[in-house]
Amino acid sequence: MWDLVKHEECETWKFRTSRTHWWLCQVQCGPNIAMMIANGLCNPQCVRKIGSPSPNPGRHSHMVPRKIIIDTDPGQDDAVAILLALASPEEIELLGITAVAGNVPLSLTAKNARIVCELANRADVAVYAGCDAPLKRPLVTAEHVHGKTGLDGPVLPDPIMPLAPGHAVDFIIDTLRTEPIGTVTLCPLGPLTNIATVLARAPDIAPRIQEIVLMGGAYFEVGNITPTAEFNIFVDPEAAEVVFKSGAPITAIPLDVTHKALVTKPRNDAFRALGTPVGVAVAEMTDFFERFDKEKYGSVGAPLHDPCVTSYLIRPDLFSGRHINVEIETQSDLTLGMTVADWWGVSGRTPNATFMGDIDADGFFALLTERLGRLWARLCR
Repeated sequence: MWDLVKHEECETWKFRTSRTHWWLCQVQCGPNIAMMIANGLCNPQCVRKIGSPSPNPGRHSHMVPRKIIIDTDPGQDDAVAILLALASPEEIELLGITAVAGNVPLSLTAKNARIVCELANRADVAVYAGCDAPLKRPLVTAEHVHGKTGLDGPVLPDPIMPLAPGHAVDFIIDTLRTEPIGTVTLCPLGPLTNIATVLARAPDIAPRIQEIVLMGGAYFEVGNITPTAEFNIFVDPEAAEVVFKSGAPITAIPLDVTHKALVTKPRNDAFRALGTPVGVAVAEMTDFFERFDKEKYGSVGAPLHDPCVTSYLIRPDLFSGRHINVEIETQSDLTLGMTVADWWGVSGRTPNATFMGDIDADGFFALLTERLGRLWARLCR
């Protein structure tokens, strides 16, 4: 549960864990140490107060599943992120899925989210349609990566389940106001239009959010849609600016992490070897979209971006990063959508996000393969 690591350069101690466990430290150790943990600093004595690191992170039978809303623009990798959440009921309670325009237009992202739910035999999951365009700009899409449907690769039937009535933004606001404060995590996998609209329409909402865990941005990897911008942030930089300035706890999983989570042939073969409709569909999805990334980057496989968000919720010990300041560029033609991440702490600006920098890729793919296999086992019971 708690992963204490020693920083070799400065001899300080750090907890690598979800900031959602901050409340536990506040209760057991007091607010001063809680603040130290929130900023990534602590001392060895605190371990004895909180508990020893778990030998088997992510598998705690006494833990209450974390309530989440997935905000998404499926996208093959979005689909895998949703499947991983549905395969992990011990750790995740999926309250609903909200669709946003991004990889493809809203009509397709809302359709694709329902296709994925039906693939997992979970037509009970509520899927809401949200914003169909960025706050201030024309929509930029990514059919060149994901294909004309967004889920090109496997042949999947059109969904039977209907969209849930109402707008995605209203669903998010109503859920955050209904659930106890600090118990709902928002998981945006696409442009941040829906989330920014929530924060603008309901200014009281930000303190009620347990955490925003998002896939977006880059620092060392710079950009994938422009030389300086990652796609999700670039599509709606004004929305990203609203989110990063909201004051809500944010964990960002950028290209610096996801470009280390490559679907190599052996890893994709492992999905296919599950021999289930879910495993085969995932393998066929990655077969399709990896062609773009392998040609572009010359890599041995495609980055599996969005499942890193779901994996972080289940196994935060697979990730490491820093609590830093992140600003969003909204003015420059050259650097529009850039996440200006103060990784080295040189700006003097107040940290506003935990910005991940590394991932245990083997652990990530082992978790993903195991859970996708479990999902089908659950369906067959």
